[in-house]
Formats: sequence, structure tokens, C-alpha cells
Amino acid sequence: MSVNGHGEPSFRQSVDLMFNRAVALMDLSPGLEEKIRVCNSTYTVRFGVRLRGELKTFTGYRSVHSEHMEPVKGGIRYATSVNQDEVEALAALMTYKCALVETPFGGSKGGLCIDPRQWDEHELEQITRRFAYELIKRDLIHPAQNVPAPDMGTGEREMAWIADQYMRMNTTDINGRACVTGKPPHAGGIQGRVEATGRGVQYAMREFFRHPEDKAKAGLTGDIEGKRIIVQGLGNVGYHAAKFLSEEDGGLITAIIEHDGALVNEKGLDVEDVRQWLKKTGSIKGYANATFVVDGPKVLENDCDILIPAALEGVIHLGNAANIKAPLIFEAANGPVTFGADEILRNKGTLIVPDMYANAGGVTVSYFEWVKNLSHIRFGRMQRRAEEARSRLLVEELERLSADQGLGWSLTPDFKKEFLEGSDELALVRSGLDDTMRTAYQAMREVWHGRNGVEDLRVAAYIVAISRVAASYKSKGL
Repeated sequence: MSVNGHGEPSFRQSVDLMFNRAVALMDLSPGLEEKIRVCNSTYTVRFGVRLRGELKTFTGYRSVHSEHMEPVKGGIRYATSVNQDEVEALAALMTYKCALVETPFGGSKGGLCIDPRQWDEHELEQITRRFAYELIKRDLIHPAQNVPAPDMGTGEREMAWIADQYMRMNTTDINGRACVTGKPPHAGGIQGRVEATGRGVQYAMREFFRHPEDKAKAGLTGDIEGKRIIVQGLGNVGYHAAKFLSEEDGGLITAIIEHDGALVNEKGLDVEDVRQWLKKTGSIKGYANATFVVDGPKVLENDCDILIPAALEGVIHLGNAANIKAPLIFEAANGPVTFGADEILRNKGTLIVPDMYANAGGVTVSYFEWVKNLSHIRFGRMQRRAEEARSRLLVEELERLSADQGLGWSLTPDFKKEFLEGSDELALVRSGLDDTMRTAYQAMREVWHGRNGVEDLRVAAYIVAISRVAASYKSKGL
């Protein structure tokens, strides 16, 4: 068994070991169990791009874990750490994640072994288009077969390039824009996609705090307001999660950990202010309203109520798990807690809300974007003004009755404005995401509290997901 620096299984093996913990409590035939566990296929591509006067060769991957439903779905990651093992582990997690939140996709993942900071925008576009070309011509990017999305190191810009490359190669495909999600709104994207994963973390946490029995297991009471939260990673996911939890729910962000250190302020950090400093300087060093700590990973061990790892996998491992003080961990990143660390934390009584649920906001809103692209109409366009007209009729009738009866009451301007406003695309996306996160959590906790031998939410999540994948395969006659 290959091990990482802390003497633990690899990320891919960790996912399999967690899968094994769940299936041990299920009644699956060995053949079906194996079929669900294994990765169906991984395509490795090595391609050349002429850059800076010479030919540069890049290595990329696209892994398909399960085709129990198609298309398959999963992000494309740009990082120097990208390898086949990691891509296959992430593809497996995508299968289970999609099943858990009931998005009708199989699991896939892609990656390009590259440091995007080493190349300027024009060079990155050339590299991205060539990578996309290699995948598109093999139907590894296709609206009905394989639909990528952004991941670490990629964003709206890269997705727009990929979509354009697909449409250049498939000029008569009317559904071409649906070949990839996470596009900018002006290029077929959807409102709320950029914030989606962080927003999903917020909705997941709100749902967790609605259940007194679950809070009690983590030794917490009340709601999110006033809870001390440490966030690791101020990228897209960590930034939005921290911003929403602090600005809308009253959480105190007491520490933010980045690749070059950490900022600590027990009274609470201004997330937007830190983000602007990071964008301006490229570092969190020198930020005025906090204490800078050089050893960032050590801050994971600080006293807090909620820990949100929102960057790389494997940041909580055998080397530091025993020192983690947070009673509640929300896995906003993929695989931030290793298999060995998971066991230590469970034995300590730490409650972990698993990655396949906590960060599923991204794929949920990607699903909404894919549906929007296939239907060729933005959400809310047909019904928004009809909703407003109906609401206005009700308000006017109430006000007329008040005047006729001499009741002398009136509706407050703020209420009227909110009540009379029809749902636009962003409101509908957020509503759909909130509903998805709530129902998925309820499915997990039902297994967690109602099934013998299920001690934690991760196993509950795997059982829900694997059961749904198994049902799909059985309906196909497997």
C-alpha cells in the first residue's frame, strides 16, 4: 500500500477505505460492490504547445468513475500536484456526491499538471484550448457524456475557453454550451455559480444547527451566531463560506489560514477586507488588523467551535489530528481529513460533516446551469412578472379593504417591496440550493440516527450515496 508523508494510505486508498466502512454495513453482492467501487476509466494525455519559442509538453487526465447515470460530472483542476491517483479519488467522490444530493450525473474528474501562475493569460488560453481539444475529440467533454466544471486553479475564464473550443469543433450542436458548467453569465453561465460551493457550506451549516440532537453530539448549542470559526484556504470556497457565515449568520471568523501563514483575531476578522488585501498584495502578510502566524498549519489546532478546511486534501492527518480542538469540522475541501485522522477524531468525539455533502453546492448549481443551457432560457424569465402581478393584486386588495373598513393599518414599505418582488434567477438558484442541502442532510441523518452500526455522518453519507448508485445499476439489469 502506498503511503504519504505521514505513513498513511494515499488519497485514492483513503476513499476506498471509507467506502469499505460503509459497504460493511450494507447488503450488496460482492460483484455489485466491486462495480461501484472501481474507477471505470482514466485517460492520460500528453500534448505539446509552442510557447516562448519552444515546444512545451503538458500532462493531463480525465477520469470517469461511474456511468450509472450520464453525463458524468466533475471539475478540472490545474495544479502541479495533479496525478492519476488524485484524479481517480476525486472522480469517485463526485459519484457519491452527485448521488447524495440527487443530481443526475455519474462521477468524473480532470486535471492538468501545471502551475497556472507561471503562465500569462494568452499562454494559459493556448494550453487550455489544446487540453480541451484532446478531450473533446474523444467525447471526454460533451453535453450528453462528460461535463466538466471549475476546480482548484480554474474558474469562469477557463470554462468559457473550453465551451468556445467545443463549439468551434461542433458547430451544429445546439446544446454546445452545456458541455461545461461554471461559465461566466454572459457566456451561458448562471447567476450564483461562483458563490455556490461556499453558499452550500452556509446552507449545510444552517441545516445542521436546526437539529438539537446533532448539535448536542458536537457539544454545541444555539445557532451559528457567535460561534468561533477557523477557515483554512481563502480561495473561492473558503472566501464565500467565511463571508456568508460572518456577514449573514453572525459567525466569528477567528483565523484564516493561507499557504504563506495565518491571520488570527479572536474578536473576528473582516473577511472582505482580508480578501482585498490578499488580492492587492498576493499574500496575507502585512495585514494590519490581525496577528500574523508564520506556521499556518499549526493554527488548525487553535481553540474554536467550527473548523472549515477549504483548500487541499490531507491537511488533517495522523501528525496533527490528536491536537485538533474544534468539536465540529465542516469539510469544504475534498478529502481534507485523511482516513487515519478520521479515526482519531471520531474516537475523540469530534463531529465531521463530510466533504461529499458539505461542498456539494458547486455541483448542485452546476446542474442548474446545465439544465438552463439545455432549456435555452434563464430561470425566472417566464414567471417573474406574473408572480409580481399576483402579489400586487393581493396587496392592493388588502389596502382597499383596510380603507373601506376604516381599519387604518398599512403594510410597511420594506415588506411591500420584498413581497412584490418576483423571483429572479439568483433567488431561484439559491432556493434550489437551499432545498438540496436540506433534503440531503435529512437523508444522511435518518441513516445516522436510525441504522444500527452507523456512528458518524460520513458513513451515513456513503450509505445513502452507494444505495442510490446500486439502485441505478440494478435498474439497468446489473
